[in-house]
Amino acid sequence: MIDCLTGKILKKTLDTVVISCGGIGFAVQVPTAVGEALPAPGREGTVYTVMNVTENDVSLYGFATEEQRACFKMLISVSGVGPKAGLSILSIMTPEKVALAASSGDHKAFTKASGVGPKLAQRIALELKDKVGKGLASGAGFAAGAVEAPPPSSAPAQAVAALVALGYSTSDAAQAVARIDENLPVQDIIKIALRGLSRA
Repeated sequence: MIDCLTGKILKKTLDTVVISCGGIGFAVQVPTAVGEALPAPGREGTVYTVMNVTENDVSLYGFATEEQRACFKMLISVSGVGPKAGLSILSIMTPEKVALAASSGDHKAFTKASGVGPKLAQRIALELKDKVGKGLASGAGFAAGAVEAPPPSSAPAQAVAALVALGYSTSDAAQAVARIDENLPVQDIIKIALRGLSRA
């Protein structure tokens, strides 16, 4: 398996990056956000990859971070979610937004991705709810097997972790935080979420 590719970026489009490693140009399909985040052609870059082998095709899917890759693997583990749907979801959502939507049961967030209908979105939210809820509450996100969970990196993730520490379920905490502007400071998100939870 190819874990990551580091090399000169030869070509970049919204959904594909060609990266030269050892004289070989690897075509890697990427979510839109990853294509935008990578350096311009001619510069060095790294993509973390997932190789998908079928009887007719060998494809590489690339991500800017290991967390995005872990999120993609978790998404395609859901019955009915293929690589294209996984890339489509990660083109419009960060891994933390995927975790918040899944743990709060917000299946409508997934329907915004191209190729994801209401039934598939409900299945994603249902199957990932417990898996991502535990990681989100601990701050580990999608990092599987982390010995010690790193602190949550975004304000919403920090707020969910704080609410869980106060005794709220991951699902309730994620649902309360998902309705709040993620650009607010963590303390404000927690205060607003606590007000909403106390009314429930």
